[in-house]
Amino acid sequence: MIQLNSVLVAFDFSETSGYALQYAQNLASAFGGRLHVVHVADVISTSAAQFYPEGSADPEAKAIELAMTQLRAYLLAERAQDAEPAVRVARDPAREIVEYAREIHADLIVVATHGRAGVSRVIMGSVAEHVVRTARCPVLVVRPSEYAVVVPDSVNAAARR
Repeated sequence: MIQLNSVLVAFDFSETSGYALQYAQNLASAFGGRLHVVHVADVISTSAAQFYPEGSADPEAKAIELAMTQLRAYLLAERAQDAEPAVRVARDPAREIVEYAREIHADLIVVATHGRAGVSRVIMGSVAEHVVRTARCPVLVVRPSEYAVVVPDSVNAAARR
């Protein structure tokens, strides 16, 4: 029997990662598992500190604080406030997602892919592909599509109008 005690979704605030969150929510709920949501922010160079009006404070700490605030607000709006949010800062998002999955003993990782191909995929890389290749647990990849398998319930759909 399959047990999903811990479901991790990688979230980057894109529309497709919103669908991935819905998949992860439904799977965690159906299996009685815990939902974890991780956002991996890019490393901020020390030269970027000049853009922070607060001065010489740690720009990475400020980025984490801002991302966590946005993530919590998003989860509240999506009625996923029971999820465990986390924000990490790393140069390699795929490696960080896999490492976080190990730390929380994830039984499944849900990750969105943006469907890049050709040169843009070579330049940008594929976080989803790297997660699939290196994760120790199964990975569900949610692609952007013209149809949505996850259908919002009528109450939520009406509330958003």
